[in-house]
Amino acid sequence: MQGQIISQEFNRMVWVRDKNRAQYSCYIDRDRKVTNKEDLSENEQNSCMNLNLVLGDSW
Repeated sequence: MQGQIISQEFNRMVWVRDKNRAQYSCYIDRDRKVTNKEDLSENEQNSCMNLNLVLGDSW
């Protein structure tokens, strides 16, 4: 059960980069095919997590 929940949440994420090439995971509509964080609305950007802060710069 826990694995299914994690899988469902992971499948809702979209991976984008900002102008400094930092990578983010965001909860937005996957059908939009967005690759740049700057193309997201402010509300959508608030759903993003900077993965460089979580994983570090050298991963």
